[in-house]
Amino acid sequence: MHFLRPRPLIASAVAALLVAAITHLATMLSFFVGNDPQSIVLLQINNFFVPATVMLLLLVFVFTMVTRLARWYTAAIAGLVSGVIAAVVGTGIQTLVQGNALDGRVIAYVLSTLGNINLIFVLTATVATATLGRRVYSALSHSEVPPRTVSGTVLVRRPSDNLAEGIVTHLERAEVDSALADEQWESYVAALIGAGWKPVEVERADGLADSVFVEDSVVMFGRLAVLASPGAPTRVAEIDGVEKSVRSLGLDVTRIVQPGTLDGGDVLKIEKRVYVGRGGRTNAEGIRQLRHILSPLGYTVIAVPISKVLHLKSAVTALPDGTVIGYPPIVDDPKIFDRFLAVPEEAGAHVVILSDDTVLMSSAAPESAQLIESLGYRVIAVDISEFEKLEACVTCLSVRVR
Repeated sequence: MHFLRPRPLIASAVAALLVAAITHLATMLSFFVGNDPQSIVLLQINNFFVPATVMLLLLVFVFTMVTRLARWYTAAIAGLVSGVIAAVVGTGIQTLVQGNALDGRVIAYVLSTLGNINLIFVLTATVATATLGRRVYSALSHSEVPPRTVSGTVLVRRPSDNLAEGIVTHLERAEVDSALADEQWESYVAALIGAGWKPVEVERADGLADSVFVEDSVVMFGRLAVLASPGAPTRVAEIDGVEKSVRSLGLDVTRIVQPGTLDGGDVLKIEKRVYVGRGGRTNAEGIRQLRHILSPLGYTVIAVPISKVLHLKSAVTALPDGTVIGYPPIVDDPKIFDRFLAVPEEAGAHVVILSDDTVLMSSAAPESAQLIESLGYRVIAVDISEFEKLEACVTCLSVRVR
């Protein structure tokens, strides 16, 4: 369970502490607005609100651990409930300490304070939890640095028994040699291992023809795994196996949900910029949800209209230095990207970054490989011809955890 791991525990504690501190200070400050500071003893104000603040800290901590403040409205509700309960309990404690009996009159008084002396306390707790608390939790719990044990891991998935039945959208269907495809997959994985990556096999999914294209099922952002919501209904069942694998690695997991759709092949990451293809597999709601997930982590999500290919990364990928490469006839608008380099072959537009100076690409693009090598990169070429018949490229067959 996520709340038994150290990172969410620490993130929840820090978020709760900041919410409580800001609420306490804002409440004390409100007593000075419009009043003569000499008429209020600062220490007395502080002591009065200490029990409520301590209760607020505990409640926000619990709510954060349970809900992870996943949505702004969830966080706002958590802050409001925590603020009300903390204010009532804190004021009740102070009233009883003064020697009052717990009767109807005292209860009515305590509840009435929610509309006057405790109003600022409750409002600040609500706003602080929905804004600062949520952002701090997201930033600390979804660190950009993956656990040491999984950094350098790559997810792969063996071809299913019905690979030849995979969906084809922009190409004429061609006969797929399944035996050759298996051999090419083994060579692909061997190339990853040779470059220092540790493969983790997602359970094979016979009957799910496109399941080998594991990239479409999940997108990694440091130690945060965002499970996709396939645009093709026949691919929805692929997600369960991938989820098991990413959870087994101890990664944080969230997901895109219907009516949003998003395929991992539509997501191109370049440092803190995330280009997302808006086409046949990824819709506007899917992009909106991804933006909502990533904004607290400092990412900028940029929607890119695509119409000539299945996925964005069927048209463009990026070199280690951030230069976007693409085959112009299938790129809708190269000007969207800060730096764009045209390559002479369609298969040359697809690279998998293996290190700062090494990329993996298809052997079907020798001229593009020469161009990339001339830029100072080492190119590892693999034959994936059987997968290319199904509109796939080298990026489709793996997901790196970095």
